[in-house]
Amino acid sequence: MAKILLAEDEASVREFVRRGLESHGYDVVDVADGGAALEKLQAGAFDLLLADIVMPVMDGIALALKLSADRPHMPVLLMTGYAMEKQRAHNLDFLITDVLAKPFTLEQLLKAVRHALANPPKNTAP
Repeated sequence: MAKILLAEDEASVREFVRRGLESHGYDVVDVADGGAALEKLQAGAFDLLLADIVMPVMDGIALALKLSADRPHMPVLLMTGYAMEKQRAHNLDFLITDVLAKPFTLEQLLKAVRHALANPPKNTAP
């Protein structure tokens, strides 16, 4: 099954997402901020980046932009509880597969992950 890098600063959300994905066969590596996520991305291979938009060190959008330079076809799924941040990410449709609004159910998460893995970005800036 797919290897997912999960970057989420809120421990309870990180735990919920990690456990939910692992219970459905995904291999999950989780970190608490964007800087740690970038280090993991540079050190290993992943099939999907699942990141919160609002995080310390580096936000999810900046992380996705950095990732696109090295791995332009790697799917990126972002999460946020902030409507303004979701709109900001919406302008990057060429790069980000989807934005999952918090709170979400395990079913919504799994559906979004399956969709992201099946639909890698075209990564062609407008």
